[in-house]
Amino acid sequence: MTITYELNPPKVIQDTVLSHEELQNSVNKLKAKAFEVSNVCNSIHVTDSVLGIPRISPITIGVFIRNSNDKIELSASVRVRDRNLTSLTQTICDAILLDLNAVLILKGDPPPAGPKDSKLVPSEVVKQFNEQGFGKKIDLFLSLPSNPNFEKIHKKIEAQPKGFVTQVISSQDQITKIVDKLKPQGFKIIPCILLPSEKNLQSAKRLNFDWSNYSNDVVGFIKEAHKISGNVLISSPNDFKRALEVLKKLT
Repeated sequence: MTITYELNPPKVIQDTVLSHEELQNSVNKLKAKAFEVSNVCNSIHVTDSVLGIPRISPITIGVFIRNSNDKIELSASVRVRDRNLTSLTQTICDAILLDLNAVLILKGDPPPAGPKDSKLVPSEVVKQFNEQGFGKKIDLFLSLPSNPNFEKIHKKIEAQPKGFVTQVISSQDQITKIVDKLKPQGFKIIPCILLPSEKNLQSAKRLNFDWSNYSNDVVGFIKEAHKISGNVLISSPNDFKRALEVLKKLT
């Protein structure tokens, strides 16, 4: 069973830029979480500045995790919204050299301040990276809506990523439709599941997401999702304790 847990790196700004000591303390806490979660899952995915708020680089966090665990699978999100092709190429090369297994190329949320968009398109970036040969050295993924219009995602398909990571899904039917359409074409499908809990409620509201369909049997829902797709990404942004409880039941 391939279960991936999603980790959010520490913020670098909270009212003011954090001191070196504050950043180090935050990193130490995250490393402890990564160590703990690695005992109950076999893959970790590190996000990239969720909501556009500056955070420590997911590649840097990946290094910390890899240095303490050379067996676990590691992947990282890479935002294109606030990067150019030069910096994206550097990031992909860093990920390869630092032995990450995959990167998820996505648009990313707009930042609260500064330029809002580099105008780069994730599918075009993946297509270019594949043409340059990066796809042979590291798995390149694209994101996918939970209810995609397959007539409108041809550019994503033409980019030939290794596969797709979905936005948060709420039903097995959503997974089945995506898997039935794209898996026969050779794409890996990773459905993202948001764990229902009081602490994660704000995230669900921000996404206008309803988890009532599976909140009474989260473990059963995850197992069935994995049975359909072969992979699952667990997201629990504000409730690590709840994530550990669920992951332990899946092992």
